[in-house]
Amino acid sequence: MPDHWRRPARVTIGELTGEGAGGGATSSRDGHDDLGPGSSDAGTEPDARFTLANERTFLAWNRTALALVVAGLGIVQLLPPFPGVPWGRHLLGVPLIVLGAAVSVIAYRDWQRTQVALRHRAPLPRSVLPQVLAATIAGIAVLAAIVLLVSAVR
Repeated sequence: MPDHWRRPARVTIGELTGEGAGGGATSSRDGHDDLGPGSSDAGTEPDARFTLANERTFLAWNRTALALVVAGLGIVQLLPPFPGVPWGRHLLGVPLIVLGAAVSVIAYRDWQRTQVALRHRAPLPRSVLPQVLAATIAGIAVLAAIVLLVSAVR
């Protein structure tokens, strides 16, 4: 892989913006606290571009969560029953609904952790969402194959 394709494992906001960056989209001065209840050290206001990028990432994960919930509901409610496997729709749909709920909660936690890192010019935390999503969807795909095979045999 060429060197210019490699990116550092962790980048601090100070490295990206220099020391004089400031002026975020939200400010603790206006009574809006990005860090959640009970935060004692607000740090410095990050550049608005990074705050908004963090928010866009959070919203993208929430769109994914909503799509998972809707897909799970659609499978359970709209998909015809599998012949000989009456529980097949629930086996496939319920994990998608649970995954959607988990993605939404983890996305908020990641947004909050990233916001704290931005304010303190610390390395950005890594998200577990890609691994959770990939592993769960792969597992559901295997379940779907099993349900289809059992249904075909009966």
